[in-house]
Amino acid sequence: MTSKRVESIYILAVIGAVAAVGAVLAGVQRTGATSPATTLAADEMQSIRRAALDYGEGWYEGDAKRMERALHSELAKRSVYTNPGDGRNRLSQQSAMTLVKYTGRGGGSRSPLANRGSTVTILDVFESAACVKVEGPEWVDYLHMAKWNGQWVIVNVLWEPRPEHRQRLDRALSGVNVKS
Repeated sequence: MTSKRVESIYILAVIGAVAAVGAVLAGVQRTGATSPATTLAADEMQSIRRAALDYGEGWYEGDAKRMERALHSELAKRSVYTNPGDGRNRLSQQSAMTLVKYTGRGGGSRSPLANRGSTVTILDVFESAACVKVEGPEWVDYLHMAKWNGQWVIVNVLWEPRPEHRQRLDRALSGVNVKS
């Protein structure tokens, strides 16, 4: 073989190898090989789901112990709120202690039965961090969770009420800790 032919074959082999690696990597992304279901054992996924349900169902049951079990002590729960007076956005904020206290006072237990329930979707998990969506009939919450001392707990919550419940929330937030 001539050196030009050997060089051409070598270049084609390198291009083929690069294309094969690219195809494998693309396949990993397409098949979801990095999805939560393939990176964690089933019991870990169940622990994440249980903490999210303790949060959602604990609220509706007025179960402060269940709520507290789901939360990291330094939790920050926030929502964007529009001040009806000036139309400007504010950030409502609740701590773990405030949320546990509100739950213990009845929480969502005053909501009609038709407005209760929680659906949990684990969006992503990496090592000891997870992002979870919890949907109820009145709200949608996005949770940042961490495995803390062997237990999955909620560290941050960003939430929005469903549109049909927005006005009631705006009235309720008038007395809650709100930041500009």
